[in-house]
Amino acid sequence: MKKLRANMDRYFDKLEERWQALPVRKQHQYMLYFFVGYLLLTAGVIGKVVYDTGKSDDEINIRHIKNPILKENESPARLQDTVSTILKSRIYER
Repeated sequence: MKKLRANMDRYFDKLEERWQALPVRKQHQYMLYFFVGYLLLTAGVIGKVVYDTGKSDDEINIRHIKNPILKENESPARLQDTVSTILKSRIYER
């Protein structure tokens, strides 16, 4: 874990050195691009939320929750723990 942390620290130090080596104008340009991308992403999410809430139906759909582990074509008896059954059988075989 310490080796991983040391490697990450070295990697981040290299990135910081590369960032500091860039001219200030280029740094500002990259920051502007990141901000515009973040702004577009935020506007898209807000737009999607407004769209979804605007077309809501005012009715609640209540359905039963299906257990994803149990398949409809499998019986629950097949999914029982067989390890405890095997161990119990071995105890009685002695």
